[in-house]
Amino acid sequence: MTQATSPVVRKEIVVNAPIERAFIVFTERFGDFKPPEHNLLQVEIVETVFEPHVGGHIFDRGADGSECRWARILTYDPPHHVVFSWDISPQWQIERDHEHTSEVEVRFIAEAAHRTRVELEHRKLDRHGPDWKAVSDGVGGDAGWPLYLTRYAQLLAGVR
Repeated sequence: MTQATSPVVRKEIVVNAPIERAFIVFTERFGDFKPPEHNLLQVEIVETVFEPHVGGHIFDRGADGSECRWARILTYDPPHHVVFSWDISPQWQIERDHEHTSEVEVRFIAEAAHRTRVELEHRKLDRHGPDWKAVSDGVGGDAGWPLYLTRYAQLLAGVR
């Protein structure tokens, strides 16, 4: 990576599912593979909602009814890709200034009738400011996107 290149975290996984199912499970069941300990609320999360349209949000709803809107849906193109913002600061709090948020693109590529490659790219990380590396390390590390993708594949396989 050169200084002129914005930092990017890339992860991918191949799942044994048709592209349509892979997309639907990722968007409609996001809360079923999102680790429950990834929580910015002060109470237990009872559901994670992925609103399936541009302008929608990804948000957690707490046991007390409180909500934490931590992403905005920027592109929604079933079953091929979705892009959402990452509105979480390097201090792991909600970032309200959209100029200081990164974005996540998830692409679904059919490799066969029942096999889909899911490519995740978390980009524009430097928009988080001087502490952007904390976000990069968090989302790129074992407890970040690799964990999400592993749990997602397990959900598709019926393991969870």
